[in-house]
Amino acid sequence: MFFDRPDAGTKVLLVHIEANESTVEELRELALSAGLTSVGELVAKKRNPDPKTYIGKGKLEEVHVLAEEVCAELVLFDQELSPTQERNLETALERRVLGRTGLILNIFAQRARTHEGKLQVELAQLQHSATRLVRGWSHLDRQRGGSGRGSGSAIGVTGTGETQLESDQRMLGDRIKSINRRLLRVRKQRAQNRRARQKADIRTVSLVGYTNAGKSTLFNQVCNAEVHAADQLFATLDPTLRQLDLPVVGTAILTDTVGFIRQLPHGLIDAFRATLEEVNQADLLLHIVDASASDRPLHMQEVNAVLTEIGAATVPQLLVYNKIDLINEKPRIDRDENGLPVRVWLSGLSGQGINQLLQAMTELLSHDVIEHVLKIAPAQGQLRAELYQLGAVLDEQVDDHGGLTLRLRIEAHNLKRLVKKAGLDLYTLGLEAPSDAGWV
Repeated sequence: MFFDRPDAGTKVLLVHIEANESTVEELRELALSAGLTSVGELVAKKRNPDPKTYIGKGKLEEVHVLAEEVCAELVLFDQELSPTQERNLETALERRVLGRTGLILNIFAQRARTHEGKLQVELAQLQHSATRLVRGWSHLDRQRGGSGRGSGSAIGVTGTGETQLESDQRMLGDRIKSINRRLLRVRKQRAQNRRARQKADIRTVSLVGYTNAGKSTLFNQVCNAEVHAADQLFATLDPTLRQLDLPVVGTAILTDTVGFIRQLPHGLIDAFRATLEEVNQADLLLHIVDASASDRPLHMQEVNAVLTEIGAATVPQLLVYNKIDLINEKPRIDRDENGLPVRVWLSGLSGQGINQLLQAMTELLSHDVIEHVLKIAPAQGQLRAELYQLGAVLDEQVDDHGGLTLRLRIEAHNLKRLVKKAGLDLYTLGLEAPSDAGWV
């Protein structure tokens, strides 16, 4: 593995660039999530980054002195650093330097559990490392040696004149191609699964949101699942799908995805594109927002920026203001001028507002909903059971001969599908006029 990451417990000095309260706290949380131990912090203001070291000479000396005082093994910058800047900073500071992207990749590498997740993280790591092969590796400027044609020759036994750097670059490129091929197979499998769900008329709902907004906690509450959830950034990384039964709509698939963050590295977006396609192809997005966060508008802006980048900006979205147990808010549904849900206030931890969320999801996912009275014979028990499973039965009456009269609230196409499946005639049951007018 080309990617070099710090050990857990490594002492780190945090360098904040153009910082405010939220960005300072976020870098602290990122370092904590990576298992690093913060031993000092320093704020630097730099409108025009120095192409060699990002920060100026005076601030560079200040960082060096503080790093020596606190015995920092690693200096962490809250900005993306170029390979040249990292190399020059390490030389000047006499210790390892890591930028924001490298830190996030570190966390992702620790959190990936599934085969797909590990492949995606490795791809992002390799793409990031491709521009950093020369950093501090003295062996890379040596020619490959060997025996035979004069061991002192710079060309070596192969006669190709390939340097160690060229060899590393070639091997890295081959590995990237191999992972991309394997992820392409994953992508095709996901596409096949989506087509099967669409054919079965199963709606898909994806949870998106800023990292640590409470997506996994809410996911567990709604689906009665056991996805790992913790009060830390990127607590869960691998995508999780669970079945959910909604009134009227029936079976839906709920997907929990990786959390977004400010300046999410483009390499990660590219590497996780197969996973994020679940978001792009969803019928509805639940945009989970930490209602207690002071900078929630900024978090929402960052999430929407990533959604735009992956082509999901036009997918219908329901805002879910989570963690109302931390603020003075009651569970409720906010609606637009047409009466459609636009925002739900709830607590994924306590379960307050979950019923309102399910109601809002049902309203946004259901189409051509009707109320209809259906009369069926006692022998149609399977049809009756499926209607109950959909949550479509509002009332049921039994006549003296065992016949059933069901008052339903259901999507018209679902009712027609189930009636046809039961072998009953749509026209006889009042579900289809000769021209099927009003049912298209």
